[in-house]
Amino acid sequence: MDDCIFCKIAKGEVSSFKIYEDDNYFAFLDISNFTPGHTLVIPKKHYRFVWDVENIEGYFKVVQKIANHFRNNLKYTYVDTLIFGRMVPHAHVHVVPHNHDSEDWKNALKGIGELQRSDSTRRLCKEDGERIAEKFRID
Repeated sequence: MDDCIFCKIAKGEVSSFKIYEDDNYFAFLDISNFTPGHTLVIPKKHYRFVWDVENIEGYFKVVQKIANHFRNNLKYTYVDTLIFGRMVPHAHVHVVPHNHDSEDWKNALKGIGELQRSDSTRRLCKEDGERIAEKFRID
């Protein structure tokens, strides 16, 4: 889809803070992050909804790989996954790392409550995005 922002991100036409990439999937920091490390995992091929992805098993193996990296290597107690298909018409899974009693968790809850707002105050700036992506990246 020519005007899809996530397709443009996957092709490298729009900059992002990349966390992971393989032949079929791309993961990057959500600029309207709920917590530091809040990642979106997308198929490179355009699908409107997650449930339309042809190789959904492969897709969720990548989501699992990222979540386990956050838990096992970065030592987050929890990694929540959320699927919302309304904000951007391209399949995407939110992967949200946090520690339940942390300020990040409170921000995550607030962010979920504000998900439909387009005037987010949680915008990720370039400096923070680069620093966070370096920490969370899977090489």
